[in-house]
Amino acid sequence: MLTKFTVSNFKGFNKELIFDLTDTKRYEFNSECVKNGVVNTALVYGHNGVGKSNLGLAIFDLVGHLTDNETIESRYKFYLNELSSSDLAEFSYEFMFNSDNVEYRYKKKDHKTIVSEDFLINGVLLASINRADDEEALFKFKGAENLRTSITNTNLSILKYIKNNTELENNDVNRCFLKFFEFVNGMLFFRSLQENIYIGLEKGVRDLFDYIVEKDSVTDLQMFLNRAGVDCKLTVAKELDRDVLAFDFNGKAIAFYNIASSGTNALLLFYYWFLRIKEENVQFLFIDEFDAFYHHDLSALIVNELKEMGIQFILTTHNTSIITNELLRPDCYFFMSNNRIKSLANRTQKELRQAHNIEKMYKAGSFNEE
Repeated sequence: MLTKFTVSNFKGFNKELIFDLTDTKRYEFNSECVKNGVVNTALVYGHNGVGKSNLGLAIFDLVGHLTDNETIESRYKFYLNELSSSDLAEFSYEFMFNSDNVEYRYKKKDHKTIVSEDFLINGVLLASINRADDEEALFKFKGAENLRTSITNTNLSILKYIKNNTELENNDVNRCFLKFFEFVNGMLFFRSLQENIYIGLEKGVRDLFDYIVEKDSVTDLQMFLNRAGVDCKLTVAKELDRDVLAFDFNGKAIAFYNIASSGTNALLLFYYWFLRIKEENVQFLFIDEFDAFYHHDLSALIVNELKEMGIQFILTTHNTSIITNELLRPDCYFFMSNNRIKSLANRTQKELRQAHNIEKMYKAGSFNEE
């Protein structure tokens, strides 16, 4: 699980932004939203332009240099904060795998150029490099003793170098290292606004309609849409000798993409990734503006569907109707402002209880003071 993330001098984050998922309270309701003291289900709020989307891009920055999975270079084109005097962006991640704590810190000039890296397990430094001082790499993994330590390729992460070029001994430390890579390879970011984009999990683009038809999931998709309030019947029709997903109007088929609304298309995208999450080893999910086209009842349904899957996920939204203790709890709702992000529970001195109407408190400005 991701437990803490820190970033500075990246896009809109001039000063250090700390996203601490371990600063939780002892609420007795919706206990499944927090696992081992770490927020497993988070909703992030904030005014337009405050950096919610950039938070997701910042968290997923490591996917670009640790994996061969999908990333979106255009989203990382303007990388450094223009107001900063530093020419390096700094990232720090903390994870918990079973009882092990993992720290990964690095600095970059841009999305590709890695200047320094440090990797620690339970406080022990196991890999390090600082190219700014022309230092050679340090490796302390059992099985990595014979690796060359002069790594001049600034696009090559030393962690990826270790992973791809060693047969590590089978011990607790190395298993934790591989668990870290399993987590990063299982990270998924997606959004559906003007365009559908994603980061992580795999490389390349798949056709959503083809995938659902190939998986024989048309009936299941229909049931999902019906639960979401879309009264429809689906079928598979032929179009230019190709099977296509279609709406069935008493035997007359019309291709899905021809008449589906923006909200229904957003649901289709969610369902596609919902299938992928169930079938593959997704470890961490970030959906930006997850309910931009949804009615508030549908937003709550989507959150509950994700909660049942048990994976750690973060959603950004502007929908205040789902700020309710019936869905999550005050330490799982976060508010971003002034380069800070804190849970509602930590933005007030008042003791919040299950009976409180926290949406009403939010709208009244009760969480504006830190």
